[in-house]
Formats: sequence, structure tokens, C-alpha cells
Amino acid sequence: MQANPFSAEQQQRIIEAIRQAEKATSGEIRVHIEPQCPNPDPVQRAIEVFARLGMHQTKEQNGVLFYLAHADRKFAVIGDTGIDVKVPADFWESTKNILRSHFATGDYTEGLCRGIERAGQQLKQFFPYASDDTNELADDISFD
Repeated sequence: MQANPFSAEQQQRIIEAIRQAEKATSGEIRVHIEPQCPNPDPVQRAIEVFARLGMHQTKEQNGVLFYLAHADRKFAVIGDTGIDVKVPADFWESTKNILRSHFATGDYTEGLCRGIERAGQQLKQFFPYASDDTNELADDISFD
């Protein structure tokens, strides 16, 4: 099973969505993709990946991870404590619904891009970009 089901062009679209979303916020967005989810619960796996990628080390604890196990058709969207306490109660579920609607038709790229855009809007609202912001986490997609 291939670890990366995305073409180079699709990967660039996702990375560009991350860059656009992060332009107006101090928040950080990452995407992690693997074929199978080694944990029965994709949220638990996303928490493991979040820690492994060092996403908890952002200054304002405002990292968001989009996790996708494409062969298992499992995914999760999680945020660090800084953003989790500020977004509306239904934010994570409604963001997953956006992804789910695109994933159901096999359009993972569009689903990720729309979800990233939505996360960026929330991050912008609660963590606006400041002139001294640095990009604390890489924008590239990580794979297992």
C-alpha cells in the first residue's frame, strides 16, 4: 500500500492551502497521511502524531492537525489546548463533516483544502497574525 496517494500537484494544493490559512494567523496547521491507522481510534492516533511532530510546542498552543489514514478510510482533526478552548463547541465536528463530504466521493485533496481553509478562518479570529510571528512548524505534509 502506498504511503502517499497524492500526486505532486495535489500535495502542492494542500501545502498552498496551509500557507494561505497561516498567512493571517499565528496558528500552525499540519497534515499527516498514512495508509493504515495503527490505533483503532483515529483520534488517539492523531494525538500520537501531534506529539511526535512536536505540535504541542507552539508558543500559543494553537496547532491544528489533519490526520488521514487513506486505506482505512479513517481521519481526525485535532487542535492543541490553546485553540480548543476558544473555538465554538461544534467546530471540530463541523470541520470533520466538511472533510467527510469530500472524502465520501474520493476527493481527499479538496476535502483537506476546505478543512484547512475553515481551520485558518478560526485561527485568524482567535490568533491573529502579529508582525513578530514566525512559522513555528513546517508547512509540508508528513507521511508514514
